[in-house]
Amino acid sequence: MTTVREFKCEVCGTLTTNPIHWYVIQCGNAELTVIKWSDAAADAAGARHYCGEAHAQIYISRWFESVCTPTKPDFIRSAQATSTLR
Repeated sequence: MTTVREFKCEVCGTLTTNPIHWYVIQCGNAELTVIKWSDAAADAAGARHYCGEAHAQIYISRWFESVCTPTKPDFIRSAQATSTLR
C-alpha cells in the first residue's frame, strides 16, 4: 500500500503531495545548505521545506540576520564616550 506524504511550506503554509520546484534547507548555527527537492533530503532530521525559491530566500535572509550578522556598532555612543574622555 502506498502512503501519500504531504509537505508544508515553512513560510506560507502551502500544503502539497507533489513538491515540484520545492526546496529543502538543512541548517544549524554555523552552516546552511539549500537542496533541490529530493525525498531523502526532505525526510532528513531537521529539514525545512519551501514551496519555491522566493520562500527559501526569505528563510535564508532570516538565517543570515539571526546567525551571521554581528551586532551593529553604536558609533554615536562611541563618539560621545570619546568626547567625554577629552
